[in-house]
Amino acid sequence: MTHRRNLRKGAKAVLAAAVLGLVAPSAASAANVDGPSVFWKFSMWGNPRAFSAGVEHMAKRLEEETGGQFKMRIFYGEQISKAKENLDGLKAGAFEAAAYCNFYHPGKNPANMVMTMPFLPIPDFDTAWKVRMGLYEHPILVDEMSAWNAMYYVTTNLPQYEFMGAGDPPLKPEDFAGLRVRAGGGVGEAMEKLGAIRQSMPATEVYTALQRGTIDAESLPYTYAHASYKIQEVADWFTSNMSPGTSDCPVVISKTAYEALPDQYKQLLEDLKPEIKDVYKAAYEEADAKNLPLFRETLTEVTYTEEQLDAFRKVAGKPVWDEWVAANQDKFDAQAVLDLVMSLAKGEGS
Repeated sequence: MTHRRNLRKGAKAVLAAAVLGLVAPSAASAANVDGPSVFWKFSMWGNPRAFSAGVEHMAKRLEEETGGQFKMRIFYGEQISKAKENLDGLKAGAFEAAAYCNFYHPGKNPANMVMTMPFLPIPDFDTAWKVRMGLYEHPILVDEMSAWNAMYYVTTNLPQYEFMGAGDPPLKPEDFAGLRVRAGGGVGEAMEKLGAIRQSMPATEVYTALQRGTIDAESLPYTYAHASYKIQEVADWFTSNMSPGTSDCPVVISKTAYEALPDQYKQLLEDLKPEIKDVYKAAYEEADAKNLPLFRETLTEVTYTEEQLDAFRKVAGKPVWDEWVAANQDKFDAQAVLDLVMSLAKGEGS
């Protein structure tokens, strides 16, 4: 198709400019993809940041490729829905697309909670993308989203979490014993296995909690989230290679809205996925390049040996996976979901 050739031809130039923030809002121009006028609302919490970079690219490219016919407006700061209610909003038809985070409401997406399991063998961005995108195709997860009139589009591919804290740094696994740590999902359960005291609070409260000594450490996506909430200002140390786990915050689309699109718009959404992946990869790398030197200037960097990492995994990895499977086996085939994650991480499957 002509529009696919045009899309590939201009992708690198558009991507480079988008990552650098140099592309001005496009004026109406000749469309590479012809079609009817469509307007989508996208529900997002927070401000524009690395986490939203792929969604911003998606909106811009939809408008560019259709000559302004397909517009998607991003509503930041929970303007049209609370972050924990984005799936409810899709089900109610309040908007056409949104992001959500699995750990905000485990009961709404129990199968997707597999992505909060600690110490999964996911070493890099590309592996994480493959695992998440492959997982979204599993019938259990497809049905889980269908209950909310939603379908997976792409992952925001959150980086691995790392810890940042105040006081004496945990130089070995046993040093986490007794620490009060803000950690959610499977990472929080892993910390309890290590003897830490798990605390739960929104990311917006972490700065004050660490400053006042209510907690000793927190886990957030490395490095952009630590910097976004300025945690380094009240911290003394950070871990840089622990990789205790992450969560999943996908971009999802209303099934009703998607099914109403003409085929060429559906194909355009599919064609944009590789670009969105590249935008996220560049955004997180740019954040690391900016933040890591700043962290190292004022904080103690904690890195663990391979033997120490093995100890973490033995105590706080597989035992948590097994407990998650046991807790969910009567609700869905949790072992099959976990097995798919493992096979995709090894390079098997789709």
